[in-house]
Amino acid sequence: MTLRLPAIMRTTAARLSALYFILFALCAIVLVFYMTSLSASMLTAQTMETINEEVQGLDRAYRRGGLPFLVRVIEQRSRQPGANLYLIADANGRILTGNVESLEPGVLESEGWTDRPFMYQRYGEGSSERRQPNVSDIEAPATSIETRHAAIALISRLPNQMIVLVGRDLGEPERLQGVVKRALTFALGIMAFGGLLIWYFVGRRALKRIDSVSDAGKRIMGGDLTGRLPVTGAGDEFDRLSENLNTMLTRIAGLNEGLRQVSDNIAHDLKTPLTRLRNRAEAALAGDPGEAGYREALEATIAESDRLIKTFNAILMISRLEAGYSAEASVRIDLAAVVHDVVELYEPAAEEVGVTIEAPDAGGSFFIDGNRELIAQALSNIVDNAIKYSSSSSQAPAVKVSIIEKDGETSVRVADNGPGIPDQSDRERATERFVRLEQSRSQPGSGLGLSLAKAIMKFHGGRLELLPGEPGLTVMMTFPKRRSE
Repeated sequence: MTLRLPAIMRTTAARLSALYFILFALCAIVLVFYMTSLSASMLTAQTMETINEEVQGLDRAYRRGGLPFLVRVIEQRSRQPGANLYLIADANGRILTGNVESLEPGVLESEGWTDRPFMYQRYGEGSSERRQPNVSDIEAPATSIETRHAAIALISRLPNQMIVLVGRDLGEPERLQGVVKRALTFALGIMAFGGLLIWYFVGRRALKRIDSVSDAGKRIMGGDLTGRLPVTGAGDEFDRLSENLNTMLTRIAGLNEGLRQVSDNIAHDLKTPLTRLRNRAEAALAGDPGEAGYREALEATIAESDRLIKTFNAILMISRLEAGYSAEASVRIDLAAVVHDVVELYEPAAEEVGVTIEAPDAGGSFFIDGNRELIAQALSNIVDNAIKYSSSSSQAPAVKVSIIEKDGETSVRVADNGPGIPDQSDRERATERFVRLEQSRSQPGSGLGLSLAKAIMKFHGGRLELLPGEPGLTVMMTFPKRRSE
């Protein structure tokens, strides 16, 4: 039978929290032992210092008045309440005076500091009446002591081999050590319990957030591309992740919508030229036009095919640019030179239809970061449209191309005096793929020129704007500030 963990324990956050909890518990245990031992060592050092001070005082008393004065001092100090121990015994270990009634066997056999805490019975605790201690009391086993205490002591011998013991009861340090230990254990226990509660509730909350993200992901994978991941507004890592994924989903939905529109537009707008190709070929086969007739039909078919290839190339270019990548490199270019070349290229075509084209403000140098070929392609499409639609103007047809710098941005302005696009909604639709407004139905074209220009400007981080002219239409190609500036 396989042991299955609860759902909350199968999350990475819960496992990390459990690991941190274990590490915290280990650190807390180490801290308790460290603080306890530290407090014990500090109290022991303080106790030994107190004993040394007492021994020095008794030594001064012995040097000043000999053994009788030392005995009086010890008897006086023995009657005072406190944790200090005083004892004078003969060379055989028989207690003569002091506030100690009996000791562990062997304590008085050594000299100097006791090796370890020893057990003793304070005078007056073993019996209600005072009696003279004897050797049997000294040698009695520790279990016979009714009221036992632990102490440490400094043992010394006088010149006449009498034994002097000065010690201190460890009850107070032990009680203080116990209080410190209990306080630390209680405090760390409360912290551990609080940490466990926080871990549990925070882990459950994180699990709910993850479940909500998972549910939203399942709906999106089921085909609902309008669905989005939940954002609570807390601004945490889950919200940041959801916002980034929502942005990505919006991008994907836009690409899918564009793909759907392209498919629909190709099905509708390319059906006519393909039908013309078929009808032309069928008409040439049905009749007997001769060599000249066949040649004319083939030339028309080739021309129609070239227009179809150009349309498909434009669609591919738009899709590649809107996807956000291109094999073309962006370098430092002179925008004025690009404008000059495009205007010079379209001057013969403009003169042929009676349109005047000029670029009076394109002198000097206006440097931007971009791809020269793509920018020239976008500007050519815009200039071509301006020439076509200004030729139907009742006034003298004219197209003016100028360069404007404002707030660090560089713009190419193409203005014509044709009929323009009065309605704002039509100006917004004019940059969509295969969209041809009613006033442009009489003009040749596929409806991809402005769409390609918009995609190229988006690729360069700029924008394409269609503005009403007085009269005509004004198209603005605005490029962002150079990265090197």
